[in-house]
Amino acid sequence: MIHILNQENSILNKFLAQMRDKNIQLDSMRFRRNMERVAEIMAYEISKTLNYETRMVETPLGVAAVECISDKIVVATILRAGLPFHQGFLNYFDDAENGFVSAYRKSRPDGSFIVDVEYVSTSALTGKTLILVDPMLATGTSLMLVYDALIRRAGEPEHTHLVAAFASEQGVDYVKRHTSPAKCTLWCAAVDEELTSKSYIVPGIGDAGDLAYGEKL
Repeated sequence: MIHILNQENSILNKFLAQMRDKNIQLDSMRFRRNMERVAEIMAYEISKTLNYETRMVETPLGVAAVECISDKIVVATILRAGLPFHQGFLNYFDDAENGFVSAYRKSRPDGSFIVDVEYVSTSALTGKTLILVDPMLATGTSLMLVYDALIRRAGEPEHTHLVAAFASEQGVDYVKRHTSPAKCTLWCAAVDEELTSKSYIVPGIGDAGDLAYGEKL
């Protein structure tokens, strides 16, 4: 199942527009905060699909029955671009466990590249709900390699939510071909049509990591 949130009008579109705007992008603090706010909205939407149980909460005047999330959640992200996106999810799922993966592109002489997963640090995943967040879903290769690496290291989640702020149609199709609808749900704030020869999303936003933290060497 796939959810594309900007297909319905909401305040989300304001934040997406500012993240795309090449002039507003010059303010890295605003870019990070907008990425965080997009994540907060997506976390809220995902929360509607989770499992809940009734808990009795004592107030100063009595006892209230409250429906609370019963899933054990692990929020995982890909360094470094994923950090502000990850923080937005932690703002809402503040008692979640966490996972971090270092993955990067290795260029080949012909201009193509492979994705190398270098480091994985995560809580156990078996029987839990994994929310794997990455701001950009371009080809889909990185996300699927990281997903497989997390499962190999930490076990099979009960269900996985794969989350991207900006995705390409090609990346969405790749994820759909390589996951089971019974085990994974894909969430995108926006889906764009094209990829460049260097696998940048068009119109997209550019390099999310560079916009958030400065150009890398």
